[in-house]
Amino acid sequence: MRTIGKNRGLARLADADGHFRMVALDQRPPLFEAIAQAKNITRDQVQYSDVTAAKRLLVEALAPYCSSMLFDPNFAVPAAIDVLPARCGLIMTLEEHRVEETQGGRRSKAIANWSVEKIRAMGGDAVKVLAWYRPDADASVNEHQRRFVREIGQECARYDVPYVLELLVYPFLGSANHTPDYVESPGKLPELVIESVREFAKPEYAVDLLKLESPLAAASLPPRDGSAAARAAQKEFDAIGDICREQGIPWVLLSGGAAREKFERVLDFAYAAGAGGFLAGRTIWLEAVRRHFPDRNAVAASLRQDGVAVLEGLNALTKANANAWTARFPAFSDIKQEGDFARAY
Repeated sequence: MRTIGKNRGLARLADADGHFRMVALDQRPPLFEAIAQAKNITRDQVQYSDVTAAKRLLVEALAPYCSSMLFDPNFAVPAAIDVLPARCGLIMTLEEHRVEETQGGRRSKAIANWSVEKIRAMGGDAVKVLAWYRPDADASVNEHQRRFVREIGQECARYDVPYVLELLVYPFLGSANHTPDYVESPGKLPELVIESVREFAKPEYAVDLLKLESPLAAASLPPRDGSAAARAAQKEFDAIGDICREQGIPWVLLSGGAAREKFERVLDFAYAAGAGGFLAGRTIWLEAVRRHFPDRNAVAASLRQDGVAVLEGLNALTKANANAWTARFPAFSDIKQEGDFARAY
């Protein structure tokens, strides 16, 4: 049973119907790259002021159409915390986007001078952590990743704040398709995704909401039309749904920059398996930045027209088909007189 704080935090992330319609704005390298392409410069030439300007535009345009937003502390908060609507939930990312890359896999770490305690102190409704994970990575790497996730879960429990865990499979250093950023592999092995979920759904990690990639590449998913291919694909999503249902953990899908129609297809399969929504970023806003920055008026116009259209399409699909999350508060059968609750909590 989740605590009062965790239940109320998750409720802040969802809409009134219990659906998670969330926009990710914590991306750092993908946004750096989009701005660099737009300005025809290299990524290391992107200015801090460019990044904060872009993030402010995203919040202003998209916040009215989602249930919550995912911010990072170093760019998004200084850029736009003042324009985030009070009714919009605030998820704060904790992980550093720069990881330690080794031959045996990736090791994650927290942003310097940032913590669960600070996220709770600033009024964050949830803590989000991205953990790169492959079950077939080096044993010492996986032990580091499991410890990293577990210790943050303990801190989230200490401060009674929901823990949102994002899991991503990645290519090994030196492989043909290696990239430090997340690019969905067309040859993705669903068992790597499913077994990662199986590991981190265990109670020892204290995860409250899972942000997951599709177990199959979005570009190659068939229509959910009852065909043999569709039934085979559904089994992979159902495997994730079964794990999350057994552990009582709601789950949502990340977009990974997939085209709108491809991501909607991912959601079709995921919602049939019990997913409760999405936490999407690039699919909604990338083109507006990449095509129009630094013309802020043009970026804003593109977001209002095309970005909002994508988001509202995802919202409609989610409201129609996603699994609704419901808060389940502890029973207070032992509370008999004044002072019992305050003493026991």
